[in-house]
Amino acid sequence: MNGGDGDDPLLSLRQIRKSLGGRVVLDGVDGCVQPGEIVVLLGPNGAGKTTLLGAACGRVAPDSGTVSLCGRDPRSDPDTRRNLGFVPQGLALYPYLSVRENLHTFGRMMGVSRDVLPGRIDRALAWGGLADHGASSVETLSGGMRRRLNIVASLLHQPKLLLLDEPTVGVDVNARKRIHELLGSLRDEGVGILITTHDLDQAESLADRVVFLVDGRVRLEGAPRELVQSSYGSCRELIVALEREASPEQSGVMAERGLTPVRGGRIWAGVVGHDFTDAAGWTRDLDAAGLQVREIRIREPNLEGVFLRVTGEELRL
Repeated sequence: MNGGDGDDPLLSLRQIRKSLGGRVVLDGVDGCVQPGEIVVLLGPNGAGKTTLLGAACGRVAPDSGTVSLCGRDPRSDPDTRRNLGFVPQGLALYPYLSVRENLHTFGRMMGVSRDVLPGRIDRALAWGGLADHGASSVETLSGGMRRRLNIVASLLHQPKLLLLDEPTVGVDVNARKRIHELLGSLRDEGVGILITTHDLDQAESLADRVVFLVDGRVRLEGAPRELVQSSYGSCRELIVALEREASPEQSGVMAERGLTPVRGGRIWAGVVGHDFTDAAGWTRDLDAAGLQVREIRIREPNLEGVFLRVTGEELRL
């Protein structure tokens, strides 16, 4: 998480280390988020993404390393946390209160004055596409509306940095698109945003930088298009699914063809030229090795393929 050209990042993480239950969760993570930048954290379950968010906002104390939020430590300096908005993975709303009552409650919790708050609530409702639902009970809202309410509630105090943990979990395509639009608008206004997500479409369409966190370490980072280009060049992505796991000898054949195993050796990934001139060769070799192929996929490379090659796992919603 080292990108960004500004001299004064909103968030700076230096050599963050954290163990939980005897397991190293974060192992020397460095990073930053600049104003007007969206950084997306990607990684398999257990990679340390949520723990890193907790450290960034001062809720989790690292074993070592430093966290700086607008130049100060969010754990030792509570005032600096006013610069931060946090949207947890679980909905942080009062289900039996109305939408407007929820916003009023959270606004007061975050120190917004009574005379300013009504205007900010009106703007939040309009900005979140919820103006017609102010009097509705939260329990009557759709999942997408609740997610949008969760986001706008975190912005009433006008933070400089927004942290979101899986903001589009469980929402439909239309709701996801609306959330993407909201986050893009915030970036345009200069808000720095750090997101954890399993939504690779979100990462590709929104991120200025993506960061692959694997086993508590940053394995790869960069702009999505640049990462795809550096991983695949002018080639396409090849996925071979076998009926059963390859034997050691068969694995050698796969490796000779430039394929690498994923998830125990039944799924293999590689590249193939755009002109497919090498396709006949590896198809012939797989047949000769006695490999029973269930499926072969050739597709334009994308961030999902980069994730697979970095982590050895397919990222699923």
